[in-house]
Amino acid sequence: MDKLKRVLSGRDVEEPSGLAEVIDATSLGWGTRVKGFIACFAIGCLCSLLGSCLLWVPKKGLTLFAVFYTLGNIASIGSTLFLMGPMKQLKRMFEPTRLIATVVMLVSI
Repeated sequence: MDKLKRVLSGRDVEEPSGLAEVIDATSLGWGTRVKGFIACFAIGCLCSLLGSCLLWVPKKGLTLFAVFYTLGNIASIGSTLFLMGPMKQLKRMFEPTRLIATVVMLVSI
């Protein structure tokens, strides 16, 4: 009955669903995306550099290197999520031409 009233009154446009409202509310502007990318990439580089420096610590150096270098790689890869968005990033990573490289990278981490 409500749909009929909307059509007859000229308001036949569907009302946005809850999911559409959430997507519109959480979208980032271009400036925010670039700032997020730079911050995440800088953190990734810093963690990787710190891991390389901690490699020379006696006894626990290898463990610290592995942890910080892995966190740095994850942060650096995650920084591109700000520019492209998560779904587009995942679609591109798992394209047939990049599938082997993606699998090798994920297994290496």
